[in-house]
Amino acid sequence: MNPSRRALLRSAGVGAAALALGGLVPQSAQASAPAGRAPRAGAASGRMTVPLDDVRHLRTWMAWPSNRSIWGSDLAGVQQDIALIARTVARFEPVVMCAADASAAAAARSRCGSTVTVISTIPVDDLWMRDSGAVFRRDGAGAVDAIGLNFNGWGNKQTHRKDENVARLIASRESLPFGTATFVGEGGSVETDGDGTLMATESSLVNKNRNPGLSRAQVEAKVLAAYGADKMLWVPGIKGQDITDDHIDVTSRFIRPGVVMVQVPPADRTDIWAKDARQQLTILSAATDARGRRLQVLKVDGPDTLRSDNPDFVDSYLNFHVANGAVITSQFGDRAKDAGARQGLAAAFPGREVVQLDVDRLMGGGGGIHCSTMQQPTAL
Repeated sequence: MNPSRRALLRSAGVGAAALALGGLVPQSAQASAPAGRAPRAGAASGRMTVPLDDVRHLRTWMAWPSNRSIWGSDLAGVQQDIALIARTVARFEPVVMCAADASAAAAARSRCGSTVTVISTIPVDDLWMRDSGAVFRRDGAGAVDAIGLNFNGWGNKQTHRKDENVARLIASRESLPFGTATFVGEGGSVETDGDGTLMATESSLVNKNRNPGLSRAQVEAKVLAAYGADKMLWVPGIKGQDITDDHIDVTSRFIRPGVVMVQVPPADRTDIWAKDARQQLTILSAATDARGRRLQVLKVDGPDTLRSDNPDFVDSYLNFHVANGAVITSQFGDRAKDAGARQGLAAAFPGREVVQLDVDRLMGGGGGIHCSTMQQPTAL
């Protein structure tokens, strides 16, 4: 992770988004519902919770990049990588690609092929579906709903007039109950084990560009309520050095309840991102989860060499997407470290095929495979 991940102010007219700081309520009843009450789906079931990524998926949602004012001359290469990710995920589960308009949809169909469903009824500004898309929850008894995290362009750093509506429109297309969270954040800012424990960087959530005037304790309570969880594990993170303010899903991921994986930098790395990764490793190695388990921490070594010298490049193996029967991750041309990451993920996800992709154009834009995808779980 070099010292700037997504270009900090590569914006095409900064949009404004209201900060929804009331209770999490169904979209249709925000004005009158009591604060803190979540949309419920299903009668006599337990609370709605966001499951771990490895549950069975109904489909994966993605977004097609077409905004040249955001991507400039990099657009064609980024489209190439998004199409590759979509085609790869479609080998394992259905993929729905949202495009800005009919012209963008036609381009997406041409690049993605017939295995990917492309729609223009949910227009997008950019490709980061993990952050703008709906977060799906379920209750274990057949009920599924969706929530929006009030996406505001990572603290109004990028235009998002279309992206701020994506979560609601996805829920509507799927005929799911929908509510908005009581905090501002992004899907990539929160990792869940599906068993009561979350982890996040303070820098991305306890931040005046998302949640002004809220303490860490207040943000924590709102995030736990939205995700149906009991305990938050915080790491400090880094503010102001990338557009996300240091999302957790680049460095640390839940593998299963009680087990996390952390990417560690080469020993000679001393930049702020390397220090951040080592700090995350130290904190999580000493942490217990909501069930009182001492976390088992699996380490993956980051690459020593890259094909790219882009200062915004994200060299993360852990920004992977778990699909039905597969783990889709990156490779960087460092044969030894690529192989080590592949072996580590195969051991962590037994029975799943580990597919490594060269998506350097996307990673040069400051995000990766997990950032560009959002899974929709099946009901059970």
